[in-house]
Amino acid sequence: MEIRDDRRREPLWRDLIGEVLRRERKAQDRTLQDVADAARISMPYLSELERGRKEASSEILAATARALGLRLSDLVDLAHSRLGEYETPAQPAAARSSVGALGSRDALALAA
Repeated sequence: MEIRDDRRREPLWRDLIGEVLRRERKAQDRTLQDVADAARISMPYLSELERGRKEASSEILAATARALGLRLSDLVDLAHSRLGEYETPAQPAAARSSVGALGSRDALALAA
C-alpha cells in the first residue's frame, strides 16, 4: 500500500525571498541590471537570488529591497505572506508550537 503525502512542502526561505524580489522587480517593469546597479550588486548575483540559488546576507537583502523601494521589513512581510500559502489547516500540534511567548509566525518575522 502506497502512502501519499498531498501536503505541499514548505519552501526554503531563499526561494520565498527570490520569488518576492522577482515579482517586485517585474511589477516595476525593471531589468535585472537596473535593480542590481541600484543595489550595488552584480546582475548575475541578483539573478541567482531571484532563482533561490543563493542565500543572501541581511546587508544584501536590505540593499536590494531599497533598490526596489521597499524596506527590509516589507520584503520579510511579503515573503512571510507567501509562506502562509504553504500552510495547511490540519497541521500536527508539534508544527504549530509557539516559540516562547511568541507564535511561530512572529518568531519567523523576528528572526529575519
